[in-house]
Amino acid sequence: MIRRGMPYLEYRTEPASPETGQLEREGYAILRGLLSPDEVAELRDEIGAIFERDPPDERGNRPFEDAQMFRYAMLNRSPAAQRAVANPKLLAVIEPLLGEDCHVIANTAWRNPAGQPGSHGGQNWHVDAGPHIPLPDGAAWPADIPHPVFAVGVHVYLQDCTLEDGPTGVLPGSHLSGKPPPRGRHLDDTLTYEGREVVPFVVEAGDAGFFVSDVWHRRMPTTPGADAGRFFLQVHYGRRDIAQRILTTAHTNHLSPEAVARAEAGSERDRRVVGLHTPFFYDG
Repeated sequence: MIRRGMPYLEYRTEPASPETGQLEREGYAILRGLLSPDEVAELRDEIGAIFERDPPDERGNRPFEDAQMFRYAMLNRSPAAQRAVANPKLLAVIEPLLGEDCHVIANTAWRNPAGQPGSHGGQNWHVDAGPHIPLPDGAAWPADIPHPVFAVGVHVYLQDCTLEDGPTGVLPGSHLSGKPPPRGRHLDDTLTYEGREVVPFVVEAGDAGFFVSDVWHRRMPTTPGADAGRFFLQVHYGRRDIAQRILTTAHTNHLSPEAVARAEAGSERDRRVVGLHTPFFYDG
């Protein structure tokens, strides 16, 4: 675990929560009762109104029925969402891993209707960017060195999520692999990591599920006829050194109009090298 010193990151010796320890060791944790029923109702009502009021954001060239399930940059749209991402109980879990100056890098609301799992890539086993420390075949992360964490995803649940609803599932310890999930098994419900089986995030409204960006995870299959859908606020936090993706680089960048025009007249690499990236992990 780490802390922000003066001015560099330092090894942290102060105690941290059990959820923080599990997140570091296992790659995931669940915090029960993050939000009160009143806080859940306020957040659910605000986000629900945004889904009804605002059309889907055009990101990632998704089919319309998939795009309908997402609304981005929620802390810009909802005061309740902005309060939720700064919830002290939530920050207490992630700050010992990312530093006290960590920040939100993406903030997306998900509303998966009952009976519509969609075709979003989150149905597949994946990691959120990275792996941040790729390892060659045959190499293992040393057991006596805690694996660094660069980004953490959090789902703040606005309705209960059961096994029938297709919860997020994680493979404990897989963030230590230094690899993405194996090719050809992206929809394999029986996938394991070093003998450990999937842990589903079966939760109640107000709970929060945490996962390290490098852990293997996916939305598990739904049960036809029993699926009630999913509704949650997703927040990704990164170390201070990791850029925000709340808006795409086409909308928010550090370039002058002249520099943008020069890059757009060049190659794809010309655009990327100056920071004009196509939407990808976190922002797509």
